[in-house]
Amino acid sequence: MDSNKDVKFREHLANERTFLAWIRTGIALMGFGFVIVKFALFLKQLSLMFNLPEMAQNTISGITGVSMVAFGVILAGLSLWQYLKMEKQISREEYRSTAVLPILVSFILLIGGIFLIIYLLPTIT
Repeated sequence: MDSNKDVKFREHLANERTFLAWIRTGIALMGFGFVIVKFALFLKQLSLMFNLPEMAQNTISGITGVSMVAFGVILAGLSLWQYLKMEKQISREEYRSTAVLPILVSFILLIGGIFLIIYLLPTIT
C-alpha cells in the first residue's frame, strides 16, 4: 500500500515540476519581450534626439516584443490549465498523455523563428 502512495506522490511532484518549467518558460518570454519593447523605445528616443526619422518609424521590434509578452502570458495560462487537468487525472488514476501544449509552443516558436529569419536576412551585408 505504501509503494502505491509513493508512486502517487512522485506523479504529483512530477506534474508540479512540469508546470513550474512551463511557468519559467513563460516568464522568460515575457521578460525578453519586455526588454525588446524597451529597446525599441530607447531607439525611438535616440532617433528623435539625433533627428533620424528612419529609425523612429521602425515598429517591428516593438510589435515583436509585445507579441512575446502576450505569448508568455498565454503560455502561463495554458500551463495552468494543463497542470490542473493532469492533477485531476492523476487523482482519479485515469492519466492520459497529451502533447498539445508542447506541439503548440513548438509550432508558434517555429513560425516566429521563420519570420525573424526573413526579417533579419536583408540586414546581412
